[in-house]
Amino acid sequence: MNNMMFGKYLPIDSFIHRLDPRLKIGALLLLLIAVFFDAGFIGYALLGTFVIIMTLLSHIKVSQVLKAVKPMLFMMAFLMIFNLLFIQQGNLLFSIGFIKIYDQAVLQTVYIFIRLILIIIMTTILTATTKPLDLTLGIEHLLSPFKKIGFPTHEVAMMISIALRFIPTLLEETQRIMKAQASRGVEFSEGSLKEKILSIVSLIIPLFISAFQRAEDLANAMESRNYNPEAKRTRYKQLVWKLSDTISFLCVIAICIAMVIMSFVL
Repeated sequence: MNNMMFGKYLPIDSFIHRLDPRLKIGALLLLLIAVFFDAGFIGYALLGTFVIIMTLLSHIKVSQVLKAVKPMLFMMAFLMIFNLLFIQQGNLLFSIGFIKIYDQAVLQTVYIFIRLILIIIMTTILTATTKPLDLTLGIEHLLSPFKKIGFPTHEVAMMISIALRFIPTLLEETQRIMKAQASRGVEFSEGSLKEKILSIVSLIIPLFISAFQRAEDLANAMESRNYNPEAKRTRYKQLVWKLSDTISFLCVIAICIAMVIMSFVL
């Protein structure tokens, strides 16, 4: 658990921690849209600088950010190799047998790497600076206009917050199962393809059983406390929009507009 950062809340007193959860969720959605605009290296440098400033303001250590990126390295490497081999646009840089690398493939691969890094860091900032209860409340407030058409805003917000809460728990359970299987002689990184598949199956099955057991325990605990999603809820904590939230939101809007403009100009 100590080696896992993604989805984990850090109880630190910082400027980002004190911001309204509605602002942080909305800002993340806007920045996730902006990051997919092809704004060139200048645009990504601007967005990257903004993300670094947010990281510093949240008092999250560099080592903790690296812990959030580390579990995604395999997926990132796979996507980068896939793009290098299958994008055949631009000028041919070099060719080795049937493997051909083009300059546009390299450029798009670099862009994908930057986008993934920014997405992981921005999501980590949200989950590390927002309590699960505040996250649920913020999502519910943002989805409140859909109540008029019968959309279950509270249930959806609860499911999202619980899913985010259980990400580090499931990852911790995965590490525990891997250590238990390794103590029984199971090798996840060695052997033939068939042996690797069997070792992964031996990991997935107990992980699913553990996940369903945790879900059932949580459901029983909520039911024993007479939880009713359709009942009218009262809240001790009320969200208050402050001047710092407005200024921060304007900064996010400015960054997003700059990304859109540069995607058409550059």
